[in-house]
Amino acid sequence: MTALDLHPAPHAAPAATRIRNHGLTEAKLVMRNGEQIVLALVIPIAILVGGRFLGDRVDLPMSMLAPSVLALAIWSTCFTSQAIMTGFERRYGVLERLCATPLGRGGLLAGKALAYSLISLAQVILLAVVALILGWRPVGSALAWLPMLASVLLAMAAFSLFALSLAGSLRAEATLGLANLLYLVGLAAGAVVWPLRDYPDAVRPIVAVLPTTALGESLRAWGGGQTLWWPVLSLVLWAAAMALLARKVFKWVS
Repeated sequence: MTALDLHPAPHAAPAATRIRNHGLTEAKLVMRNGEQIVLALVIPIAILVGGRFLGDRVDLPMSMLAPSVLALAIWSTCFTSQAIMTGFERRYGVLERLCATPLGRGGLLAGKALAYSLISLAQVILLAVVALILGWRPVGSALAWLPMLASVLLAMAAFSLFALSLAGSLRAEATLGLANLLYLVGLAAGAVVWPLRDYPDAVRPIVAVLPTTALGESLRAWGGGQTLWWPVLSLVLWAAAMALLARKVFKWVS
């Protein structure tokens, strides 16, 4: 009969395992929140369904609306949801306690990145399926995939770093209000849903430099089979700027 080994084994799990477990746990916690479900799925699906029947009347056919809604999903998850969740984790001391575990600060941030990347991927797949059911037929060429994927990854990084900047420097209640306000601003005036060409000439230069505009235009170009590279450059600059901002203002404790 083999004897049981009852010696203590206090060593931590491998770093990759810690990050994976934290990412999966955080993704589950986020998706259990009713407000996050509304932001992640209910609003985008409602826009898709409404656009299916009304889009042609406002010059927003499904060929342009579907990529726009995918951009909106990434904006809502990587910025709004992450800012709100992280703000309240900071307020209740969750970040401080997790940093004291073997996960560490780097592991915590990597786990968050994994969690919101998984949520965004699930969103995009579900919304793409809904859009296909409603009649969307993307014509993206093989060449157009490269700038689109680069734009998506850079936008996710820029939005996440912006979310951390807010959540790590403001009170949780202020983060909640401001994140929701900026979500609506991005939806209405950030060229996430509406193409840049539809904005008045007076405000178009301002709207053109926004990261939400770069992501929306990149996805709409991909959906139409066009190759567009300027959003990649814009998002590189935004991601770098948000990284510097987050490094300067983010605090782990309230």
